[in-house]
Amino acid sequence: MTQSFVHLRTHTEYSVVDGTLRIDDAARAARADGQGALAITDLANLFGAVKFYKACRAQGVKPIVGADLWLEPADAAAAAPGAGERLASRLLVLVQDVRGYHHLSELLARAWTTNVQRTQAWVRWDWLHELGEGLIALSGADAGAVGQALLAGDRARARALAERLAAIFPGRLYLELQRAGRADDERWALRGDRSGIDLRIAGRAHEVGDPEPLDDSRPVGAP
Repeated sequence: MTQSFVHLRTHTEYSVVDGTLRIDDAARAARADGQGALAITDLANLFGAVKFYKACRAQGVKPIVGADLWLEPADAAAAAPGAGERLASRLLVLVQDVRGYHHLSELLARAWTTNVQRTQAWVRWDWLHELGEGLIALSGADAGAVGQALLAGDRARARALAERLAAIFPGRLYLELQRAGRADDERWALRGDRSGIDLRIAGRAHEVGDPEPLDDSRPVGAP
């Protein structure tokens, strides 16, 4: 039996710095591919959400609204000024219901108005604790907090971060695996099997005809 798939990580022209995909083209391509749904996950904004919703509905494709967030370092609040690693990781969130849409809007508003670092709007961990309901989270693959810890060889920190995210998004967190032919890609499957958290395969769609693998709604290892 043929299994369906959907793009869950999609940057459109509204991502500005790394997306050239026009929303109308994306909706038409999803319909042509037989996709029943399509997500928009622009970088730290929801500017294209309304246009995307209308375009997908016009094509008979279910629209999924989300965003690719900059997440501040896990220990940023406790660190002294100028101390420790000050690079944000990535966290992809998808709206599950109306409450989730309002929560995501609030997260982005707070980030842009109170926590801009190096032109990036960083979301704080305590905000996720407060506003995580109604959102589904993907861990951000190698750019996420868990992925960065794994790439650094710190399995204990990776597990701790995964458990922290799982507590914020109970039953709504997926460790994100990107299979793009890179040497480290398959390490995600091994780590996910040990964590007890489901994995989802993801590819980055930034333009029509993007050669990276499609986002897949199946667990890793499914036929």
